[in-house]
Formats: sequence, structure tokens, C-alpha cells
Amino acid sequence: MEIIKRLNRELVYKGTVIDMYKDTVQVQNGHIAEWDFIGHKGAAAVIPVMDDGRILMVKQYRNALDRVTIEVPAGGRDGVDEPYITCASRELEEETGYASQDLEFLISIQTTVAFCNERIDVFVARNLKKTRQHLDEDECVEVEAYDVKELLDMIYAGKLQDGKTMAAVMAYQLKYGK
Repeated sequence: MEIIKRLNRELVYKGTVIDMYKDTVQVQNGHIAEWDFIGHKGAAAVIPVMDDGRILMVKQYRNALDRVTIEVPAGGRDGVDEPYITCASRELEEETGYASQDLEFLISIQTTVAFCNERIDVFVARNLKKTRQHLDEDECVEVEAYDVKELLDMIYAGKLQDGKTMAAVMAYQLKYGK
């Protein structure tokens, strides 16, 4: 397949989480088109596995959906140079109040390939040690533990719809058979 040629990228909006651009591209047949592009610095997510096998999940309000969701702990990298595993470790403790020195890479997800470059690396955390939450000023997060079957049941019932969480739970279940 012939590669699209980007002729221009113009910053339209610079935000705290995303930057939005208008790209001018030349497609295979020579036509010039304008495409939206959202730049994201990347994020990390964690499957925190307790000693009894249950997974810690966070419940939090999501403005885009105007409702509370159940998700794996996750958050954005502090910058494009921050290692994903460092971000995962920080977000685990910030959101759940547990820390781990035992993080293992599970999968990498490109969340919305049509218009956004967001990448989320997912890690499994074991040997959790209780610390305390370090929530941001605008965060209100509850932590609950679920077994994998409960999470899969919620996915198939449509109660758990967050894409990164669905991919993380299913990948964990497939890899470890829990």
C-alpha cells in the first residue's frame, strides 16, 4: 500500500491531556484532504492482582460519559520521555493506595487509530503492598476488588465498557487462565 503524504500539520488546540491538529494530506490518487489528528503523550494501566487473585479496580466519574465507570487503574505519562512502567507504578499507588515492585508487561493498546496516537501499555502488578492513595485534587476514586469471572461477566453484560479495561482483563485472563 502506498503511503499517504502529510503536507502540513497545524496545531488547532493545545490542551492539558491532548493536542488537536488539522493535517493536510495527499492521498494515493493525488487528492488533497484535511484530517483531524489528536496527539497524546501516552498512558499506562495496571492489573493489580491481590494475593487472593482478585483484581483491584477503580470506580470514578468520567465527564465524557457523565457517569461513574469501573476501570483498571491508569493514567497519562508525565511526558513523552517517561517510561510506561514508571507511569504504571505511579498510577497504581496514586489511585489504589497499593504499591508493587513486581510489574510485568502484558499488552500495548492503540486506543483510537483513526484519529489519535494514544498508546496505553498495560502491566500486571503482583506482591502488592498497602500504602495510601495520592489522588489529584480533581480525582475522587473508590477502590474495589473483583475476581476475573465477575469482571468478564460485567464485560459481556455491557456494564464494563471501557476499552482499555476490557482489553486488559481479557488479555490477563487469556495469558494466565484465571
